[in-house]
Amino acid sequence: MRTRTAPTPTAAHEPTIEIAGRLGPRYDEILTPEAIAFLAALHDRFGARRHDRLAARLRRRFEIGNGHDPQFRDDTRHIREDDWTVAGAGPGLEDRRVEITGPTDPKMTINALNSGAKVWLADQEDATSPTWRNVIEGQLSLRDAIRGELSFTSPEGKRYEVTATETPTIVMRPRGWHLPEQHIRFTDRMGRTLSASGSLVDFGLYFFHNARQLIANGRGPYFYIAKLESSEEAKLWDDIFTFSEQYIGIPHGTIRATVLIETLPAAFEMDEILFELRDHIAGLNAGRWDYIFSIIKNYRGRGARFVLPDRSEVTMTVPFMRAYTELLVKTCHKRGAYAIGGMSAFIPNRRDPEVTERAFEKVAADKKREAGDGFDGTWVAHPDLIPVARAEFDAVLGDRPNQLDRQRPEVEVSASDLIDVHIGRPITATGVHGNVSVAIRYIEAWLRGLGAVAIDNLMEDAATAEISRSQVWQWVHQDQATEDGTPITRDFIEGLIAQVLGEVDRREGDRFDDAAEIFREVALGQEFPAFLTLPAYTRHLVDAD
Repeated sequence: MRTRTAPTPTAAHEPTIEIAGRLGPRYDEILTPEAIAFLAALHDRFGARRHDRLAARLRRRFEIGNGHDPQFRDDTRHIREDDWTVAGAGPGLEDRRVEITGPTDPKMTINALNSGAKVWLADQEDATSPTWRNVIEGQLSLRDAIRGELSFTSPEGKRYEVTATETPTIVMRPRGWHLPEQHIRFTDRMGRTLSASGSLVDFGLYFFHNARQLIANGRGPYFYIAKLESSEEAKLWDDIFTFSEQYIGIPHGTIRATVLIETLPAAFEMDEILFELRDHIAGLNAGRWDYIFSIIKNYRGRGARFVLPDRSEVTMTVPFMRAYTELLVKTCHKRGAYAIGGMSAFIPNRRDPEVTERAFEKVAADKKREAGDGFDGTWVAHPDLIPVARAEFDAVLGDRPNQLDRQRPEVEVSASDLIDVHIGRPITATGVHGNVSVAIRYIEAWLRGLGAVAIDNLMEDAATAEISRSQVWQWVHQDQATEDGTPITRDFIEGLIAQVLGEVDRREGDRFDDAAEIFREVALGQEFPAFLTLPAYTRHLVDAD
C-alpha cells in the first residue's frame, strides 16, 4: 500500500496526515503535499472541537430520551429578539428556484451541469457511498468540471460532455461531522493517531483546490452543511471558514454555506445557527428525510405516543413537519437568508409513462406548496423534474430571484408544535415489508459504491434508508402491531428479511447477505446505532477498493 505524508515534521509531535488508501490514477493531483498540509492544519485546529461537539450530541440525545424535551434556549433569547441579518447570496446564488442534487461521479456531474437547474448540490454525503474511490474521484470530477475539462466515456462507448452554455452554480456537500475517513490518518501533537474527519477531508480538498478557480469563474466556494445539531456546531464551521479564507488569502466572507435543518435539535436553534454563520451563510434548507429520521432517533424509546405510522404517511403536511417548515421560512426571511425546500422522493421512469405522470403530479403538488409557503427555491433528484418544479416557482416568483420580502409574521410555532408527532394513521403489514425491503436493497447498493438509488420509483439515499431501519427498530422495541393485529417482533422481521432476500434478483457478487447482516444490526439490535453508515463503512468500505 502506497502512502503519502505531509512534509517532514520539525518537532517530535508535529501534526501530520498519512494517506493509507490506495493511490489510483491522478490521485496525486488531489492528494498533493500542499493539500495534505492544509488537511493537517484543519485537523490540528478543529479536530478536538469536532470530538467535543459529537460528545455534546450524545448528551443531548440522552437527555431527550430521558424525558427532557427540547426547548428554545433561554441563554440565546437575545439573538432571537435582536435585529440583525446575514451575508446572504454570493455571486451565482441570487436565483435558486430549482436545485438538482446528485453524486459526483463523472457521468452524474456532467448530467447535473447540463440539467438546466440554477444550482447543483454536488453531494459527497448521503447520495455518495464513501468508498475511497468515490471520495477522491469525486474530487477529481469536481476539479475538472470547474476548469471546463471534464468528459466521460461509458463502458458501452457513450461519450458525455458538458454542452450547456450556462451551468448551475456548484454547492458542494461534505460528509457530516459523525463520519470518519479511515483511509486518511491524522497524528496530533500528543502523538495520537486517529482516522481523519470525513467533513474536513471533503471540505478541505475541495476548497483548497478550487476556491480560487471558482472565484475566477464568477462564483465562489459554496457548501451545503449537513446534519448540524446546534449553534455551537455552526460556530465551529464558521471558524473553519474564516481560517480557510485566511490560509489561502481570500477575503473574509467569500465562502457561503447553506445549512440543512435536518435534525430536531437544530430546528430549535435556527436563529442561532444563522447568527453564528452570519458572515458566511446564504440560507437554510428543509432537509425533510433526515429530519424525520432525527425525530425517530431522539424519541425512539419514549413510548407509543411518539411512534410514527408507515413512512408513506409521514408527509410534509403532518403537524410537526408543517411547523418546522413554516418556522424555517419565517426565520430565514427575517434574517435575509434564503429558504430552500426539500426533495420529493418521486422520480419519473422514461420507460413507464404512468409512473412518470404520477411523479410529475406528486412533485408539482409538493413544489406548489413550497412556493406558496414562501420558499425561495427547491430540490429535485432528476433532470426531468426541473421543468415541473420551475413552473411552480415561476408562477409565484415571476422574474424575481427570491421572495425574501415575504416575512410570514402570522406564523407562530411553539416548542410543542415541533414535537407534535401525532398523525393518527396505522402501521400496515405493507409498510413494514416496504421498510425492510427498501433498507436492505439500499444498503446492498451502498455497499457496491452507489449512494443514490432508484427503488420502486422513489429516489432513496442514506437518509430514507435511515427512516426505514429506525422505524423498524422503534416498532419492535415499542411492542407495536400492524393494523391487522400482527405483532411486530424480531421473529416477524426476520421472516420479512428472508422474504425480501427471496424476492430480489440475486447475482454473483451481490452484497445482499452483507446488507441483511447490517440491517439486522441497525434495526434489530438491542442498541440503536446513531447512523447505519458507521458500522457499514467500518466493516465493508475501509480498504474495500
